[in-house]
Amino acid sequence: MLALVTGSLQSGDAGAAPARAVIERVSSEGPHQYAVDVYSAAMRKTIRVQVVTPRVDAGPRPSLYLLGGLGEEDAENSIWSIKTDIPGFYADKNVNVVMPIAGNGSLYTDWQRDDPTLGRYKWETFLTRELPPLIDARFSGNGIRGVAGLSMGAGAALVLAVRNPGFYRAVAAYSGCFTTTGPAGQAYPRGIVAGFGGNADNMWGPPADPAWAAHDVLSHAGKLRGTTLYVSTGTGRSGKYDAPGYPGNSNPVDRQVVGGAIELGSLWCTQQLDGRLRQLNIPASIRYIDPGTHAWPYWVDQQRESWPTLRRGLGL
Repeated sequence: MLALVTGSLQSGDAGAAPARAVIERVSSEGPHQYAVDVYSAAMRKTIRVQVVTPRVDAGPRPSLYLLGGLGEEDAENSIWSIKTDIPGFYADKNVNVVMPIAGNGSLYTDWQRDDPTLGRYKWETFLTRELPPLIDARFSGNGIRGVAGLSMGAGAALVLAVRNPGFYRAVAAYSGCFTTTGPAGQAYPRGIVAGFGGNADNMWGPPADPAWAAHDVLSHAGKLRGTTLYVSTGTGRSGKYDAPGYPGNSNPVDRQVVGGAIELGSLWCTQQLDGRLRQLNIPASIRYIDPGTHAWPYWVDQQRESWPTLRRGLGL
């Protein structure tokens, strides 16, 4: 049985920040749901992570990390737990579902410098070095990992995979972009960062900095060989989820026009990745959803549609 931690867990001198990442607190949020406060030594702050475990404990299991989009709506709850029934869908699946609450415009990456507005971001370090061993130790992980993301998180999931070959057995990316070089490739991540008041030069440097190319999935796609891949995008064409009166669609014009335009960009990005993987003879499940815009109902569908692929990659 999982013991809940109600106090902080630290190392070193009393009152000093821990020299390594530690779980400070675990709180129950439901029968098999937990809020986990993790101190990141790399970011020098506490990160809220939500974890969903199987309804029945069947022993050591893989962990699936879910990455969200531009900004979390609630500092206490992952956008995944707000928009989808994560506990219900994964209840009968022998996997830990791990949902870190993202930093605004972070791209889940390590920034070169602290940003005056956004602060210190070392998300790649947190997600690949600090968090996984803590999750595995506390929640019966077996060292096998997968990652899935949408929008900003989709590109980030594949960036993390190419920069850490073999770290994730399975990757799913919904409605993302996967190139970070050239004016077009840099426009998307720079726009995300600027939208939250940050300066992307603090992330990967000025436009000519080699760090931009180092995070380009198309250039490093060969490192995805051996990883089970699922990539999906809409075509930008409006469907039933975008119609006036559909539950939760309070602004159909925005969803159809803005969401459609963003998804057209994702379509182009996915076609580029599709072509590159075919060129390298790397197998992947690529799905083009028509109709489909940049909206949550489509991602909920794709989260479920991708599960058989992820399950296979995770060895379940």
